[in-house]
Amino acid sequence: MYSVPQGARQPLMLSWADIDQLVDVLIPQIKAVGSFDAMVMITRGGVIPGGMLAEILDIQHLLTAAVDFHLDSNRLVSWPTFLQFPDAALLDKRRTLIIDDVWGSGRTSISVRGRVVAAGGQPFNCVFHYNPYRSLFSNVAPDFYGAVTDTYVVYPWEIDRGLRGIPMGNPELG
Repeated sequence: MYSVPQGARQPLMLSWADIDQLVDVLIPQIKAVGSFDAMVMITRGGVIPGGMLAEILDIQHLLTAAVDFHLDSNRLVSWPTFLQFPDAALLDKRRTLIIDDVWGSGRTSISVRGRVVAAGGQPFNCVFHYNPYRSLFSNVAPDFYGAVTDTYVVYPWEIDRGLRGIPMGNPELG
């Protein structure tokens, strides 16, 4: 795994070549624990990484989960609302790879993991980037991650949308 230097505050703008490197880091980790019967991609961030990994790992039972945390005065302690989640029968007794792009606070990944366990599945969390500095869970981390970072990550499929509503211009032009 490679790490972004601590203290770097500029957004990390990734290219498709960077994504290929992350996938190359993740695949041996994931294959080392055996095969998976299902994949749950957390929307929206986990859809593209999930599709890429599902193709390489030949996982054909693909599912999605959408989780929302209500914006209230203390957002970090709000309960998750599952806008979409697979029926328990689709996860029961299945080794399930849960995919998201980033583990920031960890709330979304932990919430989905809990639902997979409640459905009778055996969950494994996988993200492209893990931010242990922001994580609310000091004793829990993703099972698989491609890199550690403390910066905001902009993936190549997000570049045209800008940085949280702030237009960025073309990063390749400098």
